[in-house]
Amino acid sequence: MSGGIHHVQFVVLLLLICVAAFAALAKKLETPYPIVLVIAGLAISFIPRFPKVELNPDLIFFVVLPPLLYAAAWTTSWRDFSHNLTSILLLAIGLVTFTVFSVAALAPRLVSLDWTGAFILGAVISTTDAIAATSITRRLGVARRIVDVLEGESLVNDATGLLALELGLAMALRGQSLGWSVALLRLGQLVAIGIGVGIAVGFVIDWLERQIDDASIEITISFLVPYAAYLAAEELSGSGVLAVVTCGLFLSRRSARFFSPTVRMQVNAVWAALTFILNGFVFVLIGLQLPWVVDAIPGQRFPELFLDCSSMLRNSACC
Repeated sequence: MSGGIHHVQFVVLLLLICVAAFAALAKKLETPYPIVLVIAGLAISFIPRFPKVELNPDLIFFVVLPPLLYAAAWTTSWRDFSHNLTSILLLAIGLVTFTVFSVAALAPRLVSLDWTGAFILGAVISTTDAIAATSITRRLGVARRIVDVLEGESLVNDATGLLALELGLAMALRGQSLGWSVALLRLGQLVAIGIGVGIAVGFVIDWLERQIDDASIEITISFLVPYAAYLAAEELSGSGVLAVVTCGLFLSRRSARFFSPTVRMQVNAVWAALTFILNGFVFVLIGLQLPWVVDAIPGQRFPELFLDCSSMLRNSACC
């Protein structure tokens, strides 16, 4: 977002109004609110003179993502997660790998991409989003076991997707292809460091929380936990996402030992409001990115792009 502090305040106020209004509309329509918010953001982006808001990747990865992942892991049942672990790992590794190579094989036939560029595209879109999976599947009446598997897979598939992205970038930027042994070693490094850091941070917070019985302090500490786990794992070249998820699962199981009932109720209420606001901001901002996407494609107008996308979808359906 560009402009002075008053401009930023105005844009944030508009986004808050949009989140509240369209989330209420989604509830009235009995539709998952992420879908409504994205569509609302797309529609709002066509309004003349509406402030253009650029979605900064650093803002998402280092500010928004850690608390949302932590909240999703916190509300995930460890019993269901461990019971479905085999299915979750098969999807997190097998399905992501299958998606990457499928996109790499099909994309060059549909768009102007070489195999390396298509491989990178596959790596980018192969991992399901933990927040969207949690927000949408619970509202669609899907069988509980399937919901548990999808939510669990969306929490741990980061390592496979990140590895595929690293391999694609290595081929594109350095013209080299990493062997299977190197790829498996890097995957093991991402997973081991991520899980190790998550458990280590969890033990520290577990000990610290046992020394405190004050809701305000404990809520403040809970805000710091996902950032500490994420940044520590990233600094050690591990998976920050896996670190946050591991820490969330670990502390969620132990929370009954260090949270009093009163503190637990207050923490849950604060985190429910925070995740709703952050989720709303993210989904509206995704929709608002349309002008930036169109402007980044030189020599193309929106109607032409729309027709090209429609044609590409028809071709993909034929394939």
